[in-house]
Amino acid sequence: MKMFLPALRLAVVLMLLCGLAYPLVTTGVAQRLFPSQANGSLITQGGKIIGSSLLAQEVKSPGLFQPRASNAKYDPTASAGSNRAVASPEYIAEMNEKLAALRQENPSLPSRIPADLVTGSGSGLDPDLSPEAAEAQIPRISRATGLSEQQLTELIKEHTQGRQLGIFGEPHVNVMELNLALTAAQQK
Repeated sequence: MKMFLPALRLAVVLMLLCGLAYPLVTTGVAQRLFPSQANGSLITQGGKIIGSSLLAQEVKSPGLFQPRASNAKYDPTASAGSNRAVASPEYIAEMNEKLAALRQENPSLPSRIPADLVTGSGSGLDPDLSPEAAEAQIPRISRATGLSEQQLTELIKEHTQGRQLGIFGEPHVNVMELNLALTAAQQK
């Protein structure tokens, strides 16, 4: 009993500090300094939330840029990768199916296809594509929308984000933001 009461007091103090005070302080600081990010980087249109710039969403229209494939079926509550070995027969068959479907949708794809057009991300919810993967979709989108390939190339360049701090990661394009700009360009 002599050791129990101090241990219990310490446990209660640590629970209050780590389980209540710290989360409240960090949430308050985040809301004050980065309100958009703290609330999920939500994108609104006409006063209605249409998505988040942090999560990929399924796109079925041939006139829009397609995001990376999602093993989570674009469900943010089911984030998942495939966990398949790249040399397994199942993985090879799946990639061949995806390549065939991609070539059917985009007949003028280059011979070297960017990997992110057929592979899923580790979380299944990656909102970004490489600029090369976005550019590979230009002919299909041009045919579907009537916008010139040059206009679409410019849209991609305008929405390409560089490496973080100039050294981390790769250049990328947020698919949702790019599709919103594409929709706006069509309405002009």
